[in-house]
Order: sequence, then structure tokens, then C-alpha cells
Amino acid sequence: MSNLQFLWFILVGVLFSGFFFLEGFDFGVGMAIKSLAQTSHERDVVIDTIGPHWDANEVWLITAGGAMFASFPMWYASLFSGFYLILLLILVALIMRGVSFEFRSRMLTESGRNFWEWAATLGSFFAAFLFGMMFTALVKGMPINAHGDMSAHFTDYVNLFSLVGGVAVTLLCYLHGLNFIRLKTTGPLRERALKWARPLYWLLFAGEVLFAVLLYFNTDFFTKKPVSSLILVAVLVILTILATWGVYSNHEWLSFISSGLSLIDVVVLLFNGLFPRVMVANNAANSILIKDASNSPYTLHLMTVISLTVLPIMLVYFIWSYWVFYKRLAS
Repeated sequence: MSNLQFLWFILVGVLFSGFFFLEGFDFGVGMAIKSLAQTSHERDVVIDTIGPHWDANEVWLITAGGAMFASFPMWYASLFSGFYLILLLILVALIMRGVSFEFRSRMLTESGRNFWEWAATLGSFFAAFLFGMMFTALVKGMPINAHGDMSAHFTDYVNLFSLVGGVAVTLLCYLHGLNFIRLKTTGPLRERALKWARPLYWLLFAGEVLFAVLLYFNTDFFTKKPVSSLILVAVLVILTILATWGVYSNHEWLSFISSGLSLIDVVVLLFNGLFPRVMVANNAANSILIKDASNSPYTLHLMTVISLTVLPIMLVYFIWSYWVFYKRLAS
């Protein structure tokens, strides 16, 4: 494996980490539209908290997919063809969520606004849940042949491990969204977000324990990489403890950063377990390795030069946009 192959595997992981940190609270806020907000004005405020950011945050997913396509075409082909139906449902959920914000603002009737509010809520829920389910199924191992083609059945996608992974990611995103609402609002909405987060963190602890147990029995993470896997699981628990303490002591930034880092830690845990593979096969001999899935050295070199030029500009824009819209909204 070359240095550039390793670098681009790391960069794809970084892009997915950025996506889940930023889009994670978008999903959580989206789910809060109909679950947390109680009045039309509160729902306006909830949507306004992510109004300037949600579409830009999705760029991280597009960039991650593009980077995967350009740097690891075999990984891209196997993943996107094997998980085609799940990815299609994710795309539908993202589209419904995206258009709902615009359509809701143009509805003249309460029933019309209610329909698109539910579209945003359910779109956010299913996008988070399906992402969690897909990545969990991915590391469990799929029926892949020697050519990298996947021939999976329903239970390969939907099983106890993948369902628990989907619920865990959804709950992490929802709590991340509640923590963001606490940062961005004042009044009853902020107080209610705090009240809801407290019992949900105890539910999250139970979910993380169950996920860790299933991870042990359904993957080779703890046999091939016992030390790093154990450390990353411990870090996840520590971050959840910090977020819980931030909720109970009303330290908003601590809760928000900890919940965001928890999502990043999950991505790092999965990528750490994948390495040096990009796709895990039920038959270990058919797993797709980084060195076999990558593009040519020239392509990787060219992409590296372009990325080092564009990435700083993108980061400056993101920092600037969040700085401009940092003020709290009154609920």
C-alpha cells in the first residue's frame, strides 16, 4: 500500500467525519421540528437554526462520495451497487427533507405546512437511521465474490446488529440536534431541549453498551485490532459522559462538542476496523483491500494537489458562515 492510498483512505474518513458532525445536528434539528417544537412559531425557530447551514453541510457527503469515486473506484462501485436500495431510500429522504424547508414556507394552509413539517422530520429520521444501518451492515461483512460483486439478501442488510446501529446513530444525531438548539435559541424551546436531553442520554448509554457487545460478536474488530477498537469504544463512552455532564450542568458548548465528537468517534471506529480493507466480505479472501481498490498513482497525486488547494478555501467559508449566523434566536 502506497502513502497516497493510505492518505486518501484517511481523507475519505475525514470527509465522512465532517459530514456526520455537521449534518448530524441538521438531522437532529430536523427530527425536533415535530417532536420538540410545540407551536408554529417554535417550528419556525427550529428550522431557522439550520436555515443558513443545512445545504452547505450536505456538501461534505457529496465530496466524500466524489472522493471515493475518484480515489477508490472499486470501493465506490461495490458499495453503491451493493447498497443501491438503501442509498436510494437515503436519497429520497434527503430530497424530501431539503425541499420541505422551501415548500413549507410557501404553503398558505395549515395542513400544507403540517405535511412539509412531517416531511422534514421523517426525512431527517430516515436519513440518519439508514446511514447508521448501512455502515453497520458494511463492517459486519457482506456476501461479496472474488470480483467484488455483492449478492446480498434482506437479512444481510436488516438484522439485529444493523438495526441497533441505525437506532444508535439516530439517537446520537437527535441529541446532537438538541444540543445545537440549546446553543442557538433562547426561551422555552431551549429549556425544553435541555429537559428532553437528560433522560435520552441514559437511553444512549444503554444503546452504546448493546452496540459494543454486538460489535464484538458480529465483527473482527476486537480480534484483529483489539487495543485500538477498545480505546475507541472507551472514548465514545467518555464523550457521552462529558455530554451528559454538560447537559446536567447546563454547559452547552461541552454538550455540543462532545456529541459531535461522539459521531466522529463512531466513524473513526468503523474506518479503523475496516483498515486495510474497504469492503468486508463474509469470505475473508474476497474482502476488497485498499491497495486493490485505489486509482492510479497519477490520479491520486493530482487529486492531492487539487484538494490541498481547495480544502482551505472551503474550510474558511464554513467558519465564516457559522460566525456570521452565530446569534441566538428567540423562541
